[in-house]
Amino acid sequence: MPFLVAAVVFLGVLCLFNLVLMLALLRRLREHTAELGRLAGHSMLMPYDPRVLVGRALPEAAAGARLVGFFDVGCSTCHERAPEFAEAAGKQPALAVVNGDGAKVDDLVAVVGGVSNVITGDEAGRIVRDLGVEAFPTFLRVDQDGRVVAADTELAELTAVAPAA
Repeated sequence: MPFLVAAVVFLGVLCLFNLVLMLALLRRLREHTAELGRLAGHSMLMPYDPRVLVGRALPEAAAGARLVGFFDVGCSTCHERAPEFAEAAGKQPALAVVNGDGAKVDDLVAVVGGVSNVITGDEAGRIVRDLGVEAFPTFLRVDQDGRVVAADTELAELTAVAPAA
């Protein structure tokens, strides 16, 4: 009987210790989440909205383009949507900005390069940073002055906006 009492007391102490550690871990996770939100400059719960790009001017490298697509080599959705962009780009002046490096850049360029101008390498990374593109793929409709009039992560959403003349 004394062994049974000792085992129950030991198990109770062990459970209490586990509870204290769990509460400390949860407190620490809350602190880290708050710090990440502060470093990112916005709430971690708010999704990226590409419409924040509307009204911004494109750099000189994008002059003349009416449709701009931003792709990243590490994004599987970008590889899936590249043919859709290539089809839309065949009907108007277009620019594809391919962010990243490696063999996958060549795969994306092969799909979109035949119907649009393509920017890759360091210049692509600079354009992505300067415009503030945070999600890939992102598609922009641009007016004749080089200002973004519509932006979305879905190319089909831009078809409702008439191309700028």
